Amino acid sequence: MPTRPNPSVSLRKQPQQARSNELVAAVLEAAVQVLEKEGAARFTMARVAEKAGVSVGSLYQYFPNKAAILFRLQSDEWRQTTELLRRTLTDASLPPLDRLRALVPAFLRTECEEAAMRAALHDAAPLYRDAPETHAAMAESDKILERFLREALPGVPVATRRIAGDLIGTTLGEVCCEFSEKSRTSAEIEAYASAMAEMFCAYLEKLAGAREGRRLNRKDARSAKVKISAACGRELLDGGLESPRSVGWRSPGPLPILRPLPLITSH
Repeated sequence: MPTRPNPSVSLRKQPQQARSNELVAAVLEAAVQVLEKEGAARFTMARVAEKAGVSVGSLYQYFPNKAAILFRLQSDEWRQTTELLRRTLTDASLPPLDRLRALVPAFLRTECEEAAMRAALHDAAPLYRDAPETHAAMAESDKILERFLREALPGVPVATRRIAGDLIGTTLGEVCCEFSEKSRTSAEIEAYASAMAEMFCAYLEKLAGAREGRRLNRKDARSAKVKISAACGRELLDGGLESPRSVGWRSPGPLPILRPLPLITSH
């Protein structure tokens, strides 16, 4: 069965003049209002054009279909999230784990502030989630998290860091999404974010500690061997342990050949 090609979710043309930019901005603002009020199921090009006060033909000049409008809204949200990740996780003035502690509450607050819009975009995701543009947009956030974990977990195997990144990214996204489905107070957001951040940090500390523990165990084993060898050497030099040759030990020479005993039989 032939596969259905993914619809294009890119702009047909980029607005070049101020008037064109204003038209696209008006369309996107109208799209947000239609999406929040009527949901993804009733989201159509005609409704967006009517809300924006433009003709459907003008709309199609820039957006080939409704998936392109929805993707533009989603990509703007992803761009904001990516900037939050980059700004927080690359802050060299803070230790890595403190950056993670700063990221979680900031991310959770944005999820709660834009919960209605995010929920509507989530419902519309099947329209554009398989498009190449979607995968490219999401890959940037993955790279930022990967670079952060490389710094936070130096020496930890790549496979382990990948698992850690997947767990943190998935948990952060899914848990924050579910948490934001209800109206939350600032105190609730801070308490929940703090608990989640400490959970992440404890996990990374355990990974780093396991690696350091293995390194120290190897180091201690080598150190113990060196100390034993050194101690034996000092004893020999100080006379505490006598060398076999120092007490007149001589090799007994070749061992005698042992012959089998005669077989004893009972009469």
